[in-house]
Amino acid sequence: MSKHSPDADVAFIQALAELLNKNELTELSVKREYGEDDSLEVRVVKQANIVTTAMAAPAVTYAPGPAPVAAAAGAAAPAASPEDPAQHPGAVTSPMVGTVYLAAEPGAPAFVAVGATVTEGQTLLIIEAMKTMNHIPAPKAGVVKRILVSDGTPVEFGAPLMIIE
Repeated sequence: MSKHSPDADVAFIQALAELLNKNELTELSVKREYGEDDSLEVRVVKQANIVTTAMAAPAVTYAPGPAPVAAAAGAAAPAASPEDPAQHPGAVTSPMVGTVYLAAEPGAPAFVAVGATVTEGQTLLIIEAMKTMNHIPAPKAGVVKRILVSDGTPVEFGAPLMIIE
């Protein structure tokens, strides 16, 4: 097993994002080989003032703790997969790696709550990435059915954040 650390990978990804902004690039892809079956593949894409980072490491996995679920599924249908809310048609997924904040500042009311009606473009939450607060808008109008993340928790690219129906 190699001796590289997740902190070194995070610093590397942050440096790539800074390089992307500094040189006015729109996309950057890099693959780092640490050894046999141990690599880091990073793609940083700039779209609408948001930096998106995707990581894949086949042999080494840095898994965050389980994401909290707003409500327990008591009698879920066998065909539905309560294990993977990202497959839900109303899932709002994270466009970046960062830390989730459900309110504008500590002590302030949350942007949305379960049962709230939202309009397209309304801020659902904030994801902090590299000390930049990125407002995540509702992709469509609807009702917030589930909030799948907790305030102050880290999220990965593509992680489900909320369900809007």
